[in-house]
Amino acid sequence: MAQSPPMHRVSLFAGTIAALPLSGRPTGMFKQPLAAEVAIGLEGLAGDEQADRRVHGGPDKAVHLYPSAHYARLTAAFPETTAAFIPGSLGENISCATLDEASVRVGATFTLGSALLQVCQPRSPCWKIDDRFGCDGIAAFIAEHGLTGWYFRVLRPGTAAPGSGLEPVDGADAAPTLAEAAVLWQEHRPPAAALQRLAASPGIAAGWRNKITARAAWLEGSAGPVHEPAFHVKPEAR
Repeated sequence: MAQSPPMHRVSLFAGTIAALPLSGRPTGMFKQPLAAEVAIGLEGLAGDEQADRRVHGGPDKAVHLYPSAHYARLTAAFPETTAAFIPGSLGENISCATLDEASVRVGATFTLGSALLQVCQPRSPCWKIDDRFGCDGIAAFIAEHGLTGWYFRVLRPGTAAPGSGLEPVDGADAAPTLAEAAVLWQEHRPPAAALQRLAASPGIAAGWRNKITARAAWLEGSAGPVHEPAFHVKPEAR
């Protein structure tokens, strides 16, 4: 008898907009653990807020998962912020100890409670992470080492409770893992054909796909922009 795919236990977080400690700029990064069942809609968890809707939130950034094992790497690299590196502190909605970028493929689907989620793009770390922890270099370290976590889109709204699990539905076995995609994207001159295959992955976020195809076109000699930096070093204009 075939074994059922493992269920990955998770913790759930949501939060409202608050001020960053250094710049005073608004952020939705401060999340709190959820103690009751929560509705999950097409734009994420009920009660969860994003400060800058130009770059956060929306259907292709509805639910953010951050692998909790990454916090040990961050603690080792930035020991002065050890006490602050706890699940939820990077603004994630889901913390999970048994999934990471090397084990999850673009387009993979999972149930969470009665909701159905699909992996659609990695997170792009920005300057607000450094501001949130009062320490320079964290966002750059996350980007360099691929400790980004990822976003889910919500294919079927539903509800989930604390102690729920992510249960695999479709592993998208023909697609690259998020780790493989990150390595490809960070290459100085990746093969354009490989970028095109990544862009063709079922379920990939439209915005990410557009950046990948634009870079592939540029590498092939067509007119088009070079890809954007992995993260935003400076605050955007006020």
